[in-house]
Parts: sequence; structure tokens; C-alpha cells
Amino acid sequence: MGDIYIAGIAMTVFGRHHERPLHDLAGEALNGALADAGCKTKDLEVAYYASVTNGPLQGQLSIPGQVVFSKIGIEGIPVFNVENACASGSSAFHLAVQSLKAGACDVALALGAEKMNIPDKAKAMALFDAGWDVSRADENYRTLVRMGEGVEPPANSESDKPYSRFMAIYAALCRHHMKAWGTTQRQIAAVSAKNHGHSTNNPYSQFRKRFSVDEVLAAAPITYPLTLPMCAPLTDGAAAVVVCTEAGLKRIGARRERSVRVLASVLRSFTNRPLDRPDLSVGHLTARQAYEVAGLGPSDIDVAEVHDASAMGEIIQVENLGFVPFGQGGPAAERGEFTLGGRIPVNTSGGLESKGHPLGATGIGQLFELVTQLRGEAGPRQVENARHAIQENGGGLQGIEEAAVAVNILSK
Repeated sequence: MGDIYIAGIAMTVFGRHHERPLHDLAGEALNGALADAGCKTKDLEVAYYASVTNGPLQGQLSIPGQVVFSKIGIEGIPVFNVENACASGSSAFHLAVQSLKAGACDVALALGAEKMNIPDKAKAMALFDAGWDVSRADENYRTLVRMGEGVEPPANSESDKPYSRFMAIYAALCRHHMKAWGTTQRQIAAVSAKNHGHSTNNPYSQFRKRFSVDEVLAAAPITYPLTLPMCAPLTDGAAAVVVCTEAGLKRIGARRERSVRVLASVLRSFTNRPLDRPDLSVGHLTARQAYEVAGLGPSDIDVAEVHDASAMGEIIQVENLGFVPFGQGGPAAERGEFTLGGRIPVNTSGGLESKGHPLGATGIGQLFELVTQLRGEAGPRQVENARHAIQENGGGLQGIEEAAVAVNILSK
């Protein structure tokens, strides 16, 4: 099988787009990706549409992709709707890559789009409670929250505002890591401060405000140890990517020097593993498989984008990706190893905490950052001499871990 390339990629500014309809955001991303690849809609042979909220928030429970695409100039070709919780965009990209590898086509599109900011914020927050086995929701919640037992929250560290129960689960994951490895709230805050700092140089980011570690710690509490700047917001936005085989690149006339190779695209699902075996986590197993496919290891990676719906997510994922041993993500973050100029810059985009998290578009937005880095076009957030990049994106919860994890490795 020949090489697979990202020929074109684009994203909207992530944020609150109250006045813009969903198809307008999707159209901007599509047109940007097509222009970047130098092709037209007629060149696309298959399209994968990623969304989570189109049904529950806009009422488009079926065929959201066909509906959105019909408004932005795509029709006649196969369209597949992809829902894999927060990993939906990466799953759409993975399927596009697999269609090329299977020889079914030479040019494929993956596009994700969401409108999460609606007048009824409680309804928007409630959709997160669908990201697990809803028939066992209370049992799931009790099991996951128990992971945090043994760490007592300080006084005044719990918000009295209603948040998704997933925030309590994120907090439990934090507390388990604190109990097991000695991770501190300050180390988690260092991740958040770093990512907010990176975001100030990203024009696509929802938030572009710098926070010090002390400011993150002093911010409004969510649930201990998480404060508001440590958590991803509700976000509107879209992102699109055109992927090609060698023959596809030639057919559309894409500029070879700006095309980025896909060395590995791996997607795995959870297993019922023991809590004390992080080496068996779906994130770690997916990363190991991706490294094997790519013929690379953690030391070969120059820049990474990982799933940080809360700042703790980055600590867990840099360990899963093998950048540090298990339990050492917090201290490494506090030392600045994952900051621009550090050993392996992580979330140079600002991460989900700052750039935003429009579920179906999130994974492709991560890929946009990495392609920008490998092309040397990231401006003041550019990682010097970046040649290999890795993306990790998780979605949903099953057992004690993500229901789905995607890891993609790209090469200049």
C-alpha cells in the first residue's frame, strides 16, 4: 500500500458563534481545506461527517452529514455519519484513511462540526451524560467517583453551580493520580497555565488569555482539584481535512512540499482492565500500536496534541504516549518539559482547555495544529525543526477508561 497524505486541512476559529448556523461553520472549514489542497468538491470521492450534538441540540437525529453537506455543495458521493463521542472527528479521519488504504478511492474528506452554545445551557451540558452506558449511569458514576476516595477536598473547593457529572469523574481521575503517584494540584495547574500561555499565539483559539499557575489555582472551583481554567468550555466550530493517496495527490495537483504523510492511524476501544495497570490502558495500548505501525518511538516525536478536556488529561496522556514513565507527568509538566522550547512541546495550540472543544471537530482541529507545525507555519508558537508529530484523542467512558481512543502519527 502506498503512502497516505493530508493534502489540505482547515478549521474555523473555535468559540461562541451564536449568529452563525452550523452549515456556515462547516462550509468555512470545507472551503478552507479544499483551497489548501488545491481541489474542488468534484474531486472528493467519499465524505465522513463527525458530530455529536447535531441530534440532541439541533434536532437533526439522522443524516446530519447529508443535510449539512447539501447546503455547502457536496452531494452524490457516499456520505457516512460518524459518532464516537469526543473522538468523533479523529474517527472520521481514521475511516477516511482506511478508505484510501482499501483502494476504494484516492481522495477523501473528513469534516466535523458542532454548535454547542445554545440558550439552554443545562441542555447542552446534559448531553455529556450520554457518553457512557446510560442503562447503568448511576452504577457507572459510583464506580468512577470511588477512584478518588482517599483524597479529601479542601473547604470551598466545590462549585455550587450545576455541571455535568463528568466533571466529578475527571476530578476523581485526578485524585486517583494524586493518591497513586503523588501528583499535586499545582502540577495540574502548571499544565493549564502552560496551555493558556500557548493559546495566546493561536488565532483559532476560543480563549487567548494568559494565566499564571497561582491564578489558575485561585480561579473559581469546579470540583477539587479542578478549577475553571483547567477545564474545556462549550464550543462551536468546524474543521475539515482532505486526505489522498499518491494517485490522488497527482490528480488534484496538490503541492507535494506542503502535503503531510500519515505514518499511522490507529483506533482502539476500552478493555475491562484493573485500575492499578495503567500499562494496559486503552490510551497506552493505542499509542504502542501506532508507534509500531509508524516505525517510531516516543523519542522521535517533536510535537504532540493530546486530549485535555481537563488539564489532568494531558498528564495522563503524556504518560500513555511514553514521554515520561507512569506517574511522572505532573513533575515533568511543572519542570516545563512540555512547554514551547521544552523537551517535547505538547498542546502548542492551547489544548482543549483554551482552543476549545467542539466535540466532532476537536480531533481534526488537533490535526490542523500538527500539520501547521510540520509545515513550519505556526508563527510564534512554531516548534523548531518539527519533523514527527503525534495526536491523541479520546471519547466517552466505558469501565474505568475512555470508550474510544485514536492516535495518529504524522511526518513532514
